[in-house]
Amino acid sequence: MSETATIEKPVYTKKDFSSGVEVRWCPGCGDYSILAAVQKALPEFEHLRENYAFISGIGCSSRFPYYMNTYGFHTIHGRAPAIATGLKIMRPELSVWVITGDGDGLSIGGNHFIHVLRRNVDINILLFNNEIYGLTKGQYSPTSNLGLKTKSTPYGAIDTPLIPARLAAGAGATFIARSADMLAKHLNETLHKANEHKGTSFVEVLQNCYIFNDGAFDPYLEKSVRDDRVIYLEAGKPMIFGKDKDKGIRLNHKTLTLEAVSLSEVAENEILIHDPYHNNTALHFMLASMGYGGDGLPLALGVIRSLQAPIYNDRLAEQETEVIAKKGKGRLTDLLKSGETWEVK
Repeated sequence: MSETATIEKPVYTKKDFSSGVEVRWCPGCGDYSILAAVQKALPEFEHLRENYAFISGIGCSSRFPYYMNTYGFHTIHGRAPAIATGLKIMRPELSVWVITGDGDGLSIGGNHFIHVLRRNVDINILLFNNEIYGLTKGQYSPTSNLGLKTKSTPYGAIDTPLIPARLAAGAGATFIARSADMLAKHLNETLHKANEHKGTSFVEVLQNCYIFNDGAFDPYLEKSVRDDRVIYLEAGKPMIFGKDKDKGIRLNHKTLTLEAVSLSEVAENEILIHDPYHNNTALHFMLASMGYGGDGLPLALGVIRSLQAPIYNDRLAEQETEVIAKKGKGRLTDLLKSGETWEVK
C-alpha cells in the first residue's frame, strides 16, 4: 500500500511492532535493548506499519526481522544491502532498514557496505558492533581489538581493527552516527535523525556481547568513566565534555590533529563547533576516529555527518523515465536476445 495524503496514519504503540515471536538472544545481550529502542521509535515516525521492511544478513543481529511486526527478509551473509537496494528501487515508498553486525557487514559484506554508502541509496543501516562473532561462538571479527584472545586468535588478534564510522566516512556516506545499546534516550534520538535523512543513513550501535566479549566498551561507557571518555556531538554546539564540562576538542593547526584541552587553559573560540552539515570529510574522519589507538581523546557519539546529496534510486528512476521517453518500454525477450549473443545448433 502506498502512503498518500488520503490515508490517515493510525496511532501506533511499541506493541504494534512486536511480532510476538519468542526473542532468542543470550540473556544480557545488548540486542534486546536495540530491539526495544527500534520498536519504541517506529510509532513516532511518519510511515504506515505496512510500509516498513527490515532486511538482515547472517549473525545474532540478523534475527531481528523475526521480532518485528513488519515486512522483513532474512537474507544471506553480507548481502543485505544488495537486497535492500533492490527492494527500495522497486518499492520507493517503503522505509527500508538493514540490520547487520560487525562480522556480517564488514567482513564478507564489506564491499556491499562500501558501495551502498557511496551510491547513497535511500535506506537505513543499523550495524550492531560487539567486536566479536557471537552466533558462531566467539571468533574475532573485523572490529576486534588488537590482542583480543578468542577461539580463532588464541594468542591474541594481530589485525588492525576496522573503525566502522571511519570506513563510512571514507566511502562517502552522507549520514554517519554512533550510539550504544545502553543509552536508550540517545539511541532513540539517533534513530529519529537517521529516519529523517534522505539517502543512506548509517548508524553504528555499540552492543555488548555478554557471553563472548563482555565489557568491550566499558573503557568508554562504564558510568564511572563515561563523562570523561565520551563526547556527545550536537550540531552547532561547541565540542565540550567532561563531568564538569571543563574539557573541549580543538584542532591543532600545526599538526592538523584533534586534541583534548582544558577550557581553563584555552580561549573559548579555540574549541571546535560541531558541523555535521558541511562536507568536511577530513574532519568527520577524525571525529569518527577519536578514542581509538590510545589518542587520549573521547569517543564521539551522535551524528558525525549529515549531508544532502543526490540519491541513487531517484537518479535511477529519472534515467529510466528518460530512456522510456526516447525508446519506449521495450521487451525483456528483446533485451535477452540483443548484443553479443549466438545460437548453438
